Amino acid sequence: MTDILVLKGISKRFIDENTVCQALSDITCTIRRREIVCLMGPSGCGKSTILRILSGLDTADSGVVHGCNGEKTGNIHTAMVFQEHGLFPWLSVADNIAYGLTMKIRSRSREQIKRKVSDLLSLVHMEDFASSLPHQLSGGMKQRVAVARALAVEPEVLLMDEPFSSLDPFTRRELQDEVLRIREKLDTTFFIVTHNPEEAVYLSDRVIILTRRPAKVLKEIEIPQSYPRNMAEPELIALFQEITRLVSTGST
Repeated sequence: MTDILVLKGISKRFIDENTVCQALSDITCTIRRREIVCLMGPSGCGKSTILRILSGLDTADSGVVHGCNGEKTGNIHTAMVFQEHGLFPWLSVADNIAYGLTMKIRSRSREQIKRKVSDLLSLVHMEDFASSLPHQLSGGMKQRVAVARALAVEPEVLLMDEPFSSLDPFTRRELQDEVLRIREKLDTTFFIVTHNPEEAVYLSDRVIILTRRPAKVLKEIEIPQSYPRNMAEPELIALFQEITRLVSTGST
């Protein structure tokens, strides 16, 4: 797989009540095209800050972020799915999905947008709820809509910030399987922040683990097992245990 996203020497600090806090220190890593990468680390180490920098919602104090397209480098087109779905409560499911298309891709006709929304509703199995409002949906259904809305703008990398942490175990696994299915169908690249080692092992091609603040890359762990994965396999149990240990200690 070729690289699609490169982070080089990313550092970030915050000033809180005149106290300088170094959050990120020289974060360097790459994301490969069509890869699912989970980002893990101790609570508060700066995982979400990295996603915010990649999405353009925040800026790094130093370092470079760029996308790769063959020999060319430049800005990378991303979209974000948050822990809280962030749907507009006054808009229907279909209109929530269409929102990004009408705001960012104004060259599309109404008929093109309608077809795109229909395709995305089908992709996330929400076609029967196109006219529903968010308050009429379950938590898992809301996240399906949030994923479809993010995919509507055709991002090169889909960023996800603990997207399934508030869901029950059954629904969480169901949506994890949806991520795998979407990757196969659309060739989407995923960069996911999670606190759940089992989720990381189940989903990831690779897990990037950060140290405690100031966060640096502690270790990258490849997970070569094919999909679907049986979490009872000894190799996956061993990876789960290693990742749990590294995240809990924040050091090797």
